[in-house]
Amino acid sequence: MPMLDAYIPDGALEADAERRLLATLTDILLSHEGADPADPKARSLAWVFLHRPESMLVAGEDPDLPRYRIIASVPEGQLDNENRASMVHAVTDAVLDAEPEGRARDPFRVWVFTNQVPEGTWGGGGTIVGLADIAGFVTGDAEAGATHAKKRLAITKAERDAIFA
Repeated sequence: MPMLDAYIPDGALEADAERRLLATLTDILLSHEGADPADPKARSLAWVFLHRPESMLVAGEDPDLPRYRIIASVPEGQLDNENRASMVHAVTDAVLDAEPEGRARDPFRVWVFTNQVPEGTWGGGGTIVGLADIAGFVTGDAEAGATHAKKRLAITKAERDAIFA
């Protein structure tokens, strides 16, 4: 399930809007991974870290409007190319929607990075946790988790192989 690092300059958003944005980003990431955002088990694995950059420069200068960096880290296999593109678009829109009324809506002020953590390198609870383990936890069915992981990892491998073909 996703780990989200949201870099939001202090004061860029109203406090309530920022809290709603972070909840919305959680929903977006979970749904693009194929999880039900209302599922308490899935939500328990979706962590958001809010970062307040002390400074942020554009071409060596203070920007006139806030810039945002969102880093979504998910287990390998959870986002195929189509879901990744859709998620980036949805995250960008959510950030811009959270801004105060009247601010120029420029999607190039929002950068979204999607990191897929390679299978066998996600650690939690003092152990390595694979995609099958995570999917099995959320569904409550280890066999279904293993089936899901096998399918998703095969898609990821096929997409990667197509790039280098």
